[in-house]
Parts: sequence; C-alpha cells; structure tokens
Amino acid sequence: MTKTIVFLDRESLDAKVREFNFPHKYVEYESTWTPEEIVERLKGAEIALINKVPMRADVLKQLPDLKLIAVAATGTDVVDKAAAKDLGITVVNIRNYAFNTVPEHVIGLIFALRRAIVPYANSVRRGDWAKSTQFCYFDYPIHDIAGSTLGIVGYGALGKSIAKRAEALGMKVIAYDVFPQEGLVDFETILTQSDVITLHAPLTPETRNMIGREQLAKMKKHALLINTARGGLVDEEALAEALQNGTIGGAGFDVVMTEPPKNGNILCELDLPNLIVTPHVAWASKEAMQILADQLVDNVEAFVAGKPQNVV
Repeated sequence: MTKTIVFLDRESLDAKVREFNFPHKYVEYESTWTPEEIVERLKGAEIALINKVPMRADVLKQLPDLKLIAVAATGTDVVDKAAAKDLGITVVNIRNYAFNTVPEHVIGLIFALRRAIVPYANSVRRGDWAKSTQFCYFDYPIHDIAGSTLGIVGYGALGKSIAKRAEALGMKVIAYDVFPQEGLVDFETILTQSDVITLHAPLTPETRNMIGREQLAKMKKHALLINTARGGLVDEEALAEALQNGTIGGAGFDVVMTEPPKNGNILCELDLPNLIVTPHVAWASKEAMQILADQLVDNVEAFVAGKPQNVV
C-alpha cells in the first residue's frame, strides 16, 4: 500500500532526504505556519515530517489518517504529545546527531566571549586601533579559558561531549542533571561556582525560566551564560537587565523565546559587547544535518516496517 508522506517545513533542513524504501507519495513544502495550512496539507497523509511546525490538539483531531509525526529535531515541544497518544499517533525524534556541531558552537561562544573577540574585531573595523597611542588597547576585558570552571546544566550526551572538549582546554567541569548520576553537583553550586554556565535542558513547565533574576544574582559577576538549548529556559528581560547592569559578565544565545523573532526580541535588539546571539544554528553543521536527514528517513522506515524507533 502506498503511503503519503508530507514534509511541512523542508527549508529548515539543508540536507538531502534520500528516497524511502517502501511505496510512497512524497510531498514537501518549504514552510507551513497556520493551523489551516497544516490541516489542508496533511489531509489523507499517514506520515508528517516536521521540524518546528506546531502540531497541537485542535489540529491533530482534524487528521484521522495521520499515524506518524517524525520530528526532524531532538526537541519535541512543538507536538502535543498527550493528544497524539490519545489519537493513536506515534511521535519520533532525532537523537545523537549533534555530537560535534552543538559542542563546537558552545566552545566557540565561550572563546568569543571570554576573549572579547567580537568587540575587538568590531573596534578595529571602526578605526579604533588606528587611533591608539600604543600597539594595543584594553577596552574589553579578556579572560583565559584554561583554569576556569564550566557548569553544565543537563548532563546527557551533549553535556558530556562538551565536558570532554572543555577539559581538553584546561577547564574544570561541574554538572547538574535532574536524573541522578555519579559526580553531579546541585543547581545552586552550578550558579555560584561556575565561570561559564551552559544550558542543555529540554523546555518543560518545570524548566521554563529556570534562570531568572534570582539565579542571575547568584552567578559570579564575570560569569557567562550560554544557551543553545531552548528559548524560554531563561527570563530574557531579566537577562537583559543583568547584562546591562553588570550582574553577570556576558551571554551567548543561539535560541530565543519566539523564533523567528518577527515581533522583536529584547536580546536580538540589544547592542552590547558582551552579548552574542546567533539564529538557532548551533545544530546546523552540514555534517550534522545530513546525519539528521538520514536518521529521519530511518525513523520513518522503521515505523512502516513495524519496528518503530526513537519513540517519544
């Protein structure tokens, strides 16, 4: 029997999606935003491929033929999983594909911020170096990475991969996770002892705004906060205040609350030398995206073969 597969936001994945190994009809759309578009485009489809398209209960109830939602990402907060379960729709995700790309992005942000690379490069472009009375100048503080303490919040595969890279750079690593593991510290210790904190937790009701004014106030004044996980883990207004007031030393974010920030975002609009915001690309090395695309097809083929994998 031929199965209909629809990819609702194909432009979110810059990689080749190979042919599926079973009889199928494949349709793809560059982007899909409204509930009406989702329902119309998935009519009669058994399999939906999505990345960031919201699949809420009111939409799912209108898709009686839908049997599988294959998410082209690890995070599945865009899917109402309880509603999907009630309707007999299986949800699968991608795992262990970003083992290089996200850790490298995190380390890149740490280097850029600890060594003030961006503000110094911008100052040279403005002509500040040409005006200097000395061969160099010290407008922005520079800190060594070696000897500093990295606090990792969320010590899964990505957290451990970052830890290995950090230790190779001479950093001391401490980690926190809600799941018990040997050698972990509590969240309070992460906040008070870290020179750099990097977040790798899912966005849930329990983790939303897990870093707010109270937590920021407990951090070291020179500490950096890195978030390549999910917008919403950090109270963005509180962070903006902390950066402007010197409560913490800086921040590197690859995610914000609403993406894309079409109606503006306080972090995207701040012009500060100690803030770097990138457009949710930490996951997106060419190599990682191809691994993701291949696993996406693997997940669909396994489901059709009656052996579903990576079910959430």
